Amino acid sequence: MNTSRVEAFSDGVLAIVITIMVLEMTAPEEPTWDGLRQVLPIFLSYLLSFVYVGIFWNNHHHLVQLAGKVDGTVLWANLHLLFWLSLIPFSTRWMQQNEFAQVPVLIYGLDLLLAAVAFQLLRMALVRQDGPDGDLAQALRGERKGKYSPVLYLTGMGATLIQPWLGLAVYAAVALLWLLPQRRMERKAAELEG
Repeated sequence: MNTSRVEAFSDGVLAIVITIMVLEMTAPEEPTWDGLRQVLPIFLSYLLSFVYVGIFWNNHHHLVQLAGKVDGTVLWANLHLLFWLSLIPFSTRWMQQNEFAQVPVLIYGLDLLLAAVAFQLLRMALVRQDGPDGDLAQALRGERKGKYSPVLYLTGMGATLIQPWLGLAVYAAVALLWLLPQRRMERKAAELEG
């Protein structure tokens, strides 16, 4: 099977995830700057979650674009990733409703960790499908962010046990790390298009 159906389905799921997140945001109760200030933490947690969904979407796009075809293992690995990503609105909302208490922030980090692990499993399935000399395997050689991210999420979860805002700071730092583009993936994709 070619990759277009996997990409289209995943795009649809992630669009719904983002829509759910924004629909769950509440407007300030007061039409004042103070009212806006009171919902600022809610907006910032939405922003962090939006960025994370965007990061996963962007990297998923690169993975699937470089893969030649998919099989049943890839389909299940993709669904596994989408499952954890579909829980981001839940974990984001739970943090917001409980004023960033320790357990909800810990669960948010666990959701990010499990999404990162699922992403790595999807990568492995796609590389195995394409072969060690395939375009995807070549583009991923030497890539380290995917290997370090689970460790960083665990670090953030540990920091959450000390102070939830420390955990959120680590999660934000990991997002910033992923905002740096993966040039090898982009170059390989451009090479295939050209």
